[in-house]
Amino acid sequence: MLATAIAGCAATNAAPRHSDARNPATDAFALIPEAPSSVFIDATAPNVPIAPSLHATDAVFLDVDHDGDLDVVVSVEYGVNRLYLNDGTGKLTYVPDAFGTRMHDSEHVRAADFNRDGNMDVVFVAESDEVHQLYLGDGKGGFIDASDRLPASSQGNGLAVGDVNGDGLPDIFIGSTGETGHSPTAPILPARNLLFLNDPARPGHFINATNTHLPHSNDQTEGVALADMNGDGHLDVVLASPAHPNRLLINDGTGRFTDESARLDLRVPMETRDVQVADVNGDGHPDIVFFNITSNNFGWDKDPQTRLLINDGRGHFRDETQARLPAHTFSSWAGTVVDFNGDGAPDLLVGAIQVPGFVPQQLRAWQNDGKGNFRDVTASVVPGITVGRSWSMGKGDLDGDGKDDVFIGGWGTQARLLLSDIRAHRKSLPPLPALKPQR
Repeated sequence: MLATAIAGCAATNAAPRHSDARNPATDAFALIPEAPSSVFIDATAPNVPIAPSLHATDAVFLDVDHDGDLDVVVSVEYGVNRLYLNDGTGKLTYVPDAFGTRMHDSEHVRAADFNRDGNMDVVFVAESDEVHQLYLGDGKGGFIDASDRLPASSQGNGLAVGDVNGDGLPDIFIGSTGETGHSPTAPILPARNLLFLNDPARPGHFINATNTHLPHSNDQTEGVALADMNGDGHLDVVLASPAHPNRLLINDGTGRFTDESARLDLRVPMETRDVQVADVNGDGHPDIVFFNITSNNFGWDKDPQTRLLINDGRGHFRDETQARLPAHTFSSWAGTVVDFNGDGAPDLLVGAIQVPGFVPQQLRAWQNDGKGNFRDVTASVVPGITVGRSWSMGKGDLDGDGKDDVFIGGWGTQARLLLSDIRAHRKSLPPLPALKPQR
């Protein structure tokens, strides 16, 4: 029986030539295949560049070179953002310097064709150095730095893109915070979210509509979701806050937003780091999932329970967490919505970190019964090796089987890759060498 432990790098089974550079610390062993779950195989070791201390904060999937498969762009905290090219099977190769050589504090990345040239572009937001970046794709796998087209900066922690004013062009919404330090007593400065409208006269250039289109408030935003929350056909905004109650902004159709947070049933204080929107109960109306932490790795403070708010069909949201979600005490900096069992109902993958202690834990899987009730199926869905300080996640079909795969960011732990085509991935692995007793 094959062991279920995995060494961290690709196997080398043949003796190297003397002229080859080699490192016995990383190549003098064979890759022992991991045991898959019923849904995913953890393909991290052979398929993802190994960087166990990288702070991979978010990822987005897009075809950067028009070869028909999705590639992965990763935002990096205190590092250079990364491009991983996909060979079509989910094997990712690092392309150095795709986004320059300067280190930033990037928290999130999103993709869209901002300049209407048929190539996907990417935008990053940064926290500590407040350097937001825009890169325009050249269609050949490269990017051109167009960050000077972003008209303002902030301590960026949230990001979403979408057409908020109905002109057919993707706009940019940036969530901002005002932290002055990383202690629980550090003052928090007032912060404004940013709204950049894509200029229809010059697609790919942006107009700062913050003062004219957003409520004047102290925002303190960590997560942003754009979705039509009241059924009028316009993209509204759900905001996740680490310091204030979460908020709902309703769009009038021109990209002008009104604070209607009273529609949210916020029953307990939360330190929310991420928000996802999905119709979890199949009634045709979007619901809200807030992912929370107890504190930013200090003592026990707020209840970190993930919370689910159900839409009443009229754009008001009732907290039905207790009846619908598994109870937990771990903190969650992020999660994602993915139908991992293929039944048409949105399921949840939930990042888990034990706080205090900032202890890496296994990714959680919560399965939807189709009516918006979730049960923990981690043992059967998440491979045992999929452990880390899970951060934001990218999803899409990397291995070409028509099902979503998941790239899980890791804060100072190895980013992990879950592939759905278990059989194809196993066939791609090198055979184990025959080790027999020496007679």
